[in-house]
Amino acid sequence: MLAGLGLSSRVTAARDQVSCDLGSEAAILQIASGIYYGLNPVGTRVWSLLQQAHTVREIRDALVAEYDVAPELCERDLVALLQTLAAERLIEVQDDALA
Repeated sequence: MLAGLGLSSRVTAARDQVSCDLGSEAAILQIASGIYYGLNPVGTRVWSLLQQAHTVREIRDALVAEYDVAPELCERDLVALLQTLAAERLIEVQDDALA
């Protein structure tokens, strides 16, 4: 599943989690495991975008527009974050071949 994470993959927050804002950061509870996760301000912005289904490209483009970051660096870091979130079952990924 994670190997297929491409720019046209659709990603969204998983149903089996709850989250809250903590100022400029976010806390997420994965309900099945009972494990809490924390996100820094940029991760929190990604998380807010994940509340609705978006493609990886749409999220990357939003971040590039909002932050002073090169698209290639943003894409690399975004994909790494999304892979981590998917591995922890915090997001759902619809492979771009199925989109």
